[in-house]
Amino acid sequence: MDVDFGTYPFVTSSNTTAAGACTGLGIAPNKIKEVYGIFKAYTTRVGSGPFPTEDFGEAGDTMAKIGNEFGSVTGRKRRCGWLDLVALKYAVQINGVTQLMMMKGDVLSGFETLKVCTSYNYKGDIIDHFPYNIEPENVTPVYTEFKGWKADLTGMTAYDQLPIELKEYIEFIESVVEVPIKIVSVGPDRKQTITR
Repeated sequence: MDVDFGTYPFVTSSNTTAAGACTGLGIAPNKIKEVYGIFKAYTTRVGSGPFPTEDFGEAGDTMAKIGNEFGSVTGRKRRCGWLDLVALKYAVQINGVTQLMMMKGDVLSGFETLKVCTSYNYKGDIIDHFPYNIEPENVTPVYTEFKGWKADLTGMTAYDQLPIELKEYIEFIESVVEVPIKIVSVGPDRKQTITR
């Protein structure tokens, strides 16, 4: 949503990157040592604008329902879809992210198969970088599929307790974005946070 590096014109009016904090708060860039990136185990978008991995079927509805993806004031449903690693990798690069925190891992419990976008078909070429224009007529997501898990994660307190399928999902994300995922959230409560 960054005004300079987002999906213009569907952006906000300011710099929402980590570097924007330097400008907005008057913090010198060399004072920042670590940049924490927070992302969901799937992808959401509020309002209009391109969303390559949006799921218009049952999977998107399930994510919205279980993840409580509704505006707190308007009650409007957020658009939901599969994790987009092309976009996540771009966000990591633009922000200089050094550690990631994955939220809402529990929302994906119960899916037989999970899909993760690893590249785009951009006007006939397969690319793994974020292009200038991600409108649907230019971009089709290319997915890698993973076996899902049925376990209820909400009572788990240690990484070792997580299903092997979730661990494989996490480790795959790390291998693509080349940044470690240090925290995994398995529920809405503060205590439902697993540190690796």
